[in-house]
Amino acid sequence: MADVVLFHSAYGLRPAVHTAAERLRAAGHQVHVPDLYDGRTAGTVEEGMEIKDDIGTDELLRRAVAAAAPYSDKGLVYAGFSLGASLAQTLALGDVKARGLLLLHGTGDIADDASSPGLPVQLHVADPDPFEPHDWQTAWYLRIGRAGADAEVFPYAGAGHLYTDPELPDYDAEAAEATWRVALAFLDEVG
Repeated sequence: MADVVLFHSAYGLRPAVHTAAERLRAAGHQVHVPDLYDGRTAGTVEEGMEIKDDIGTDELLRRAVAAAAPYSDKGLVYAGFSLGASLAQTLALGDVKARGLLLLHGTGDIADDASSPGLPVQLHVADPDPFEPHDWQTAWYLRIGRAGADAEVFPYAGAGHLYTDPELPDYDAEAAEATWRVALAFLDEVG
């Protein structure tokens, strides 16, 4: 069993995030789903980015750290959707007890001095993805490898950016099911 903290996308804590958490719980994992937007949600990515900008990147990171802190001594698997994946990545790379990193639809910058030897990482991403272009993914893969992480990338051809969210036009049922199948096996392995 893995202890997972799952961060929402720029859309906020919407039903799809709760559904994903329930799916992971049904497989036997402990899942914590913080609301970094204090109840605000967005109907479009533009609205979501406005909320993100209104809160500010530093404050979102502070909220993410505070949300994970009560559970981090257990050795968390950090996970997130898009913007939440970027936050999860930042926390996982800074937590020596992190047991894994599950990135859904996104990545983030990696500091040159980042060090996470042996950290298991999975990235599930649309191919192509306008928010995660191939050159960015290549650079990310090289940098996370230099940090010592053991990263796997799973591209899904033809899927939209947030293809696991059934409420969005990006949704791709086949890619979503494949993602959850692989992600659950990953959680079983690192748990």
